[in-house]
Amino acid sequence: EVLQNHVLEAKVFHTEYGTGVAILTGAHRFSLTANVDDLKLRRMPEVPGLQKPPCCWAVLSRDRATVVLLAVGQDLYLLDTTSCSVVVSEPRGPSEKLCEFNSSIRSPPKQMVWGAEQPWASTSLLRRPSGASGGHRAVGRDGVRAGACPGAGDLRLGWGSLSPSLFLPFSAEASQEIFKIASMAPGALLLEAQKEYEKESQKADEYLREIKDQKLLPEAVSQCIEAAGYEHEPETQKSLLRAASFGKCFIDKFPPESFVRMCQDLRVLNAVRDYQIGIPLTFTQYPLRDRRESEDRGEGTGLVLRRLYPLAIRICEYLRLSEIQGVSRILAHWACYKVQQKDKSDEEVAHAINQKLGDTPGISYSEIAARAYDCGRTELAIKLLEYEPRSGEQVPLLLKMKRSKLALSKAIESGDTDLVYTVVLHLKNELNRGTFFMTLQNQPVALSLYRQFCKHQERETLKDLYNQDDNHQELGNFHVHSSYS
Repeated sequence: EVLQNHVLEAKVFHTEYGTGVAILTGAHRFSLTANVDDLKLRRMPEVPGLQKPPCCWAVLSRDRATVVLLAVGQDLYLLDTTSCSVVVSEPRGPSEKLCEFNSSIRSPPKQMVWGAEQPWASTSLLRRPSGASGGHRAVGRDGVRAGACPGAGDLRLGWGSLSPSLFLPFSAEASQEIFKIASMAPGALLLEAQKEYEKESQKADEYLREIKDQKLLPEAVSQCIEAAGYEHEPETQKSLLRAASFGKCFIDKFPPESFVRMCQDLRVLNAVRDYQIGIPLTFTQYPLRDRRESEDRGEGTGLVLRRLYPLAIRICEYLRLSEIQGVSRILAHWACYKVQQKDKSDEEVAHAINQKLGDTPGISYSEIAARAYDCGRTELAIKLLEYEPRSGEQVPLLLKMKRSKLALSKAIESGDTDLVYTVVLHLKNELNRGTFFMTLQNQPVALSLYRQFCKHQERETLKDLYNQDDNHQELGNFHVHSSYS
């Protein structure tokens, strides 16, 4: 089909396990591969009534599934591997419009950009064509998604949970109150008091007295702390935090948690906003503001997907996140990426992974080995399983890889009779009768356990075992016992 109809358009996309490519052919059909290193082209279902290329389409990856989202006329379609469905966009309750600006430009927007789904995103930005002064529209807190193809000067939106990858800084109310012209907000007065104090001016005392007379000093401190979170310039953040620290000195028993937490969060945010990292995350988007939710959301995910493992680990250690949910998860992701590198031998890759991971709590070598097996590196998977301390995790994967004899040896080494029985019965179903008996001959422990099984479950098989071994004494005993029965 591709040779006959050619490729009209292609999009490169990234998933947790590699780089994929999706194509639209001249027959208006979509095909994609989720990993160019393991090329398996999948043809997506046909879109009903599609006679020309869609006006816009995108590839989305979530929960290891890759789908194509496309707009045709007034309809929005979602293609997965088995079906084509129409997306119905329903409002999800009342939404707040933050701001709107009409640029009076009649030409339609050239592009809308969004990133991965982030339910905690708070605002979305649609940019007008380059050169259009102030040509953008910011809309409600639930994010936006296209409901149809926009015409000139018209943009149809539906409420959803997709958030764009680029944002203008969203100023919180506290920040607005402090920095607006001629502001008399307690936070603004505290900021001025701190600046005057640094100048050794008596005006600092006047500002401070004015706040204290109104009994608003705790509010002023909280306002400065909150405003610091919504400022993107580190110097402004520091100025606000210095003001908050200054105000705390005049309050008895002000709880320090909010101040300490904000300092930590800003240090993380400034690290990922650095031009060398390039993630323009806002405080509203920041997933670790509520640490109780951090493990569910997968801290460091954005950094891990960009393979910025050292920074992700340093952030986890700095925030003292759960060892198992934090550092070990990042290391496991690194290892799964490592097994896909085919420029090094199995021995080198296995050694490098073990050197890095060691006995880190929460690391499952069997999961990494399973990933290696999925990538077609069976020998690497076997080498990685050597580092897995739990035999119960080793054996099922070895059976899946059809390394049953090795699985039997591992099961016997574990001393777990149930595990040995599992492998023996698997071998019985997998091998012909003669080969099965010969395999057990080389494993006395497995043979003994199988005899015990046959005594209670399969008496006739027991006779065959004695014949195979030329064990005439036990064969005679078998016949005598049978005759009594």
